[in-house]
Amino acid sequence: MKATGLAPRTGGQVLVDALRIHGVDTAYCVPGESFLAVLDALHEVKDALRLVVCRQEGGAAHMAEAHGKLTGSPGICFATRGPGATNASIAVHTARQDSTPLILFIGQVGRDCMEREAWQEIDYRHMYGHIAKWVVQIEDPARIPEMISRAFHVAMSGRPGPVVIALPEDMLTEQVSVADAPAYRVARAAPDPAAMAELRERLQSAQRPVMVLGGGGWRTEGSEAIGRFAQSFGVPVIAAFRRQDLLDNRHPCYSGEAGLGMNPKIAERIRTADLVVAVGARLGETSTNGYALLDVPRPAQTLVHVHADPNELGRVYHADVPVTADVNAFALAAAGMAPPEGLSAGRRAWLEQARKDYEDSLAPEPMPGDVNLGEVVRHMDRILGPETIVSNGAGNYTLWVQRFHTYTGIRTQLAPTSGTMGYGVPAAIAAKLVYPDRPVVCFAGDGCFLMNGQELATAMQYGLDPLFIVVNNGMYGSIRMHQEKHYPGRVHGTELHNPDFVALAQAYGLHAELVERTEDFPAALERARGAGRAALIELRVPQDALSPKLTVSALRRQAGL
Repeated sequence: MKATGLAPRTGGQVLVDALRIHGVDTAYCVPGESFLAVLDALHEVKDALRLVVCRQEGGAAHMAEAHGKLTGSPGICFATRGPGATNASIAVHTARQDSTPLILFIGQVGRDCMEREAWQEIDYRHMYGHIAKWVVQIEDPARIPEMISRAFHVAMSGRPGPVVIALPEDMLTEQVSVADAPAYRVARAAPDPAAMAELRERLQSAQRPVMVLGGGGWRTEGSEAIGRFAQSFGVPVIAAFRRQDLLDNRHPCYSGEAGLGMNPKIAERIRTADLVVAVGARLGETSTNGYALLDVPRPAQTLVHVHADPNELGRVYHADVPVTADVNAFALAAAGMAPPEGLSAGRRAWLEQARKDYEDSLAPEPMPGDVNLGEVVRHMDRILGPETIVSNGAGNYTLWVQRFHTYTGIRTQLAPTSGTMGYGVPAAIAAKLVYPDRPVVCFAGDGCFLMNGQELATAMQYGLDPLFIVVNNGMYGSIRMHQEKHYPGRVHGTELHNPDFVALAQAYGLHAELVERTEDFPAALERARGAGRAALIELRVPQDALSPKLTVSALRRQAGL
């Protein structure tokens, strides 16, 4: 609504003022001429709102997505039109699948040029309509406060996710007198008391219950409360794919991850459970072994499904007890329920065996070559503190990280459930910007690293000191694994000819070393930690090692080659 008596401001100034009102203190971007008016407005508040300039919009948007994961508030990214917007789209997809609040602002062609296929013009409603929660183009600067307020509410409501806002270039320079909107507030759904009572009854009668944690929107109080609930009711807790930090892995009820390379004992535990309590998890393809662990649409197991978005309840699985609730509100309510007077011997044995299976899985196994990734990860666990944040992208190298690293609580894991490559490097940089005093380690495969490795320059520009560990096997490992399984002996399109990663990192100004033997890693880690700047350790591993339990040579023997 237009207001009289207010000083006129450009659309860019109105936008930046709105961001500050909504609590934004950091934004990520690659600059573009299409939103110069916003950059000018940001210049006026550069001491209050930090602008992180990145090297490619994919890296910038991933940083913003990781920022949203870490803070629980929308990450903010600015990208220019056309190529910039398409580069940033990968992070919008990640934010959608990972339920991360993100707002992507895209500079757009001027309003007088629209619908003419002007230079770099794209209709972003069509481009992003399926993957974003909401896409809008602001035509009138007087509506900026309204639209920005709605964007924050949409990004944070129910199942959090991405919002995309297109900003016509001339709209940002137009002056307008308009009142600001107040800061957004999140409405959180509480669980139905009747559903909680039914949950308690079903837990008391169950002999083989499991709880699966997943989804976005978790806070520290929710993580701690769900741990108390699990312990008081004696329920093994399984993390959905790449949600291992939702419960401290040292908790006596934590029992491992339902993800890629799933431990067969976890799969069997879910399959043979008589009660599955899914909290925040969508129970997607990865965490259900391709929807095989629970029958669609009606699982054989009794299913209690808790989710903040009612549209997710019944979307794939018919739950016996559907609960629409914020995961933290549910966790607090569950922790407040009176526990059973005692657990049967069978229930105690079920929980103890689940925990033992997890602890046994942490012991590294032999692998081909002179570098044992399991031992590397376990050593890192012993040396670095529990406040360490670990990031990674996608690839078979992540199987060692996700199996052998101990995540010590909420916001210690930054990994895309969307399975996108190139995520780990920018995510680690964002983690250092949000938590400069905490250790941050990025694991990246050689192919994964090279997708956003140029963001090392961003880390150095802002004086950040994450540690990057590059696992170099000279191939796209996960694709090679599937190639060897389905087309044995016909290797094509998966080989990589890599640069000298140590020299590359040193060219950016990092401390860098090559490690080719497991026993050399501890000293290299100490030197990296003491370097006083960002550091990179390259680990050379053979192509034969596909996963902690699978090798190329074994697959070829099975194929008779």
